[in-house]
Amino acid sequence: MGPGTIILLVVIGLIVLLVIYGISVYNGLVVLKNRVKNAWAQIEVQLKNRADLIPNLVETVKGYATHEKEVFENVTKARSQVLNASGVEETAKADQALSSAISRLLVTVEAYPQLKADQNFLSLQSELKDAEEKIRYARQFYNDTTMKYNTDIQIFPKNIFAGMFNFRELPLFEAAESDRVVPTVRF
Repeated sequence: MGPGTIILLVVIGLIVLLVIYGISVYNGLVVLKNRVKNAWAQIEVQLKNRADLIPNLVETVKGYATHEKEVFENVTKARSQVLNASGVEETAKADQALSSAISRLLVTVEAYPQLKADQNFLSLQSELKDAEEKIRYARQFYNDTTMKYNTDIQIFPKNIFAGMFNFRELPLFEAAESDRVVPTVRF
């Protein structure tokens, strides 16, 4: 076996290793991208779950606070926006609008002591709180998974293969600008 043959075998061996590494990187990125899709689907499931609670909550509050028509309309409109939103940014914006509308609805409830004692309302309020916690967890899981994926497509040498296979950075589910403002507390 001559030196040319040995060099040829080494080159072929390196090419085979590079191909195996490329396949491994590709498969790893596909797995991560699918995890991100699954995490996003979980957010959508939890948002739908919360949205399903809204009509019952509105009807219960309407029974006590019939003249709060604008508040009910805002909640219903925001709910519809969440259900019809697509993509991370649009869904995040719609979710923020629904959270604000629900908060205003719950502030309205403070003026109706009988409503605050209503068992149906208390049950719905508890379910809503549970849904909000699940949404927070799903957002966190989505962002953690997305961050891992985005990091993997940016680090060397995976970024070379990610570019070759058209893997692109995915957006995080970010807090609305109003959520970033620290409230002023005065005593």
